[in-house]
Amino acid sequence: MMKAVQVTGYGDVDQLQVVDLLPPSPKQDEVLVRVKACGINNTEIWMREGAYGTDEESGWRPEGVQFPRIPGSDITGEVVEVGSGMDDSMIGRRVVLFPFTSSGQDGEEHIADDMSFIGSEYDGGYAEYVAWPAALCYDMPLDSFVDSAAFSVSGLTAWHMNEQIDIQPGQTIVVTGASGGVGSLNVQIAANVHGANVYAIVGDLKEADKLKALGASRVFSYRSETLADEILEANGGPVDAVLDVVGDALFKTSFEILKNGGKFCISGSAGGQTTHLDFRTLYLKHITMYGSVLGTREEFKAMLDAIAAGRIKPVIDRTFPLVEARAAQTYFKQKGKFGKIVLLP
Repeated sequence: MMKAVQVTGYGDVDQLQVVDLLPPSPKQDEVLVRVKACGINNTEIWMREGAYGTDEESGWRPEGVQFPRIPGSDITGEVVEVGSGMDDSMIGRRVVLFPFTSSGQDGEEHIADDMSFIGSEYDGGYAEYVAWPAALCYDMPLDSFVDSAAFSVSGLTAWHMNEQIDIQPGQTIVVTGASGGVGSLNVQIAANVHGANVYAIVGDLKEADKLKALGASRVFSYRSETLADEILEANGGPVDAVLDVVGDALFKTSFEILKNGGKFCISGSAGGQTTHLDFRTLYLKHITMYGSVLGTREEFKAMLDAIAAGRIKPVIDRTFPLVEARAAQTYFKQKGKFGKIVLLP
C-alpha cells in the first residue's frame, strides 16, 4: 500500500484526504516512479476551489475533474518499475516529470484540445508512487530531488512566457508576483538567460536583496500608491514588456507603464480573475497581449539545460510532509512567502 492525498470534491482544504491505496501499475510504455518530492502550484489549488470553471466543472479539460483525484504536478523521483514494452535499464533513473500529455505536434503540445494534466486529468504526485509515460520522464537537472521539483510547471510556464514576448538583451521587463514560484523564475530567466533589465514587483521590500541576487535590477512594492510613476522614473520612460501572474490588481498599472508597441503576457490571476479594460488603451498603444500557460517539450528540455548549467536556480521557501498537505496548501496561499513549497512523501 501507499500513502496518498486525494481531493474528494470542489471546496476548501477539508476536501484533501490522506488515504492508503494500492500503488498504480505502469501500463505499456509507462514507468512507476517512487515520488521523492512534489512542488505545490496554484494549479491544484485552483482546481480544488473550482477556479478553472464552475463549481460543477473545473479542470484543464471542459468536462471537469473526476473525483477522487490525487493532485500534484511538480514531481521528482526514482523509477522503480517499468511497464510492458520498456527496457529495464530505466530502473533506478532519477527523473523529473513533464506535466501533461497531448496529441499536439511538436511545438503545439500545450494548445492541443486533448491536453491532459497530471494531478487533474491523471493522478499526480501527492502520493508515494505515480505512473507516467516513460517518454515524459527526463533526467533531473540537479542532484537534489527537492531542488529539482521547483521547476516543472512553474518553470515551464515562466520559460514559455519569456519565449512568447521574444525578449531582447537590454530590454526592461517588469515581473509581477516576483516572490512566487513562477515570478521568481521569470526574474531569473529574463535576466540571466535573455539579458534583460528586470524590475520585480512584490509586496514586501524586505525581499529586495533576494530578488536582486536572482537578477532583478530594481524591486518595487505593489503597495505603493505611486507604483507606476516610480517605475517610469526608474526606467526613464515606459518599459518594453510585463510578465504578469497577478491579474486584476496590477492590470491598470501594467498598461500605464508599457511603451507603445509593448507586450503583456499573463499566466495567472491570483490578484483577481476579471478586470476592466478600456480597449482604446490597447489599440492606441499598439499593445500585444498573450495568454500563456505551460509550454512545449522542446522548451522543457531547454529549461532543464539552463538549470543544469546554473543559469536558473531553485528557490525553496519550505517543505512539508505529504500527510500535511492541508497545512501546506493553506501556507501556500499566505502572503510573505519566497519561492516554492514542496511536499515530501
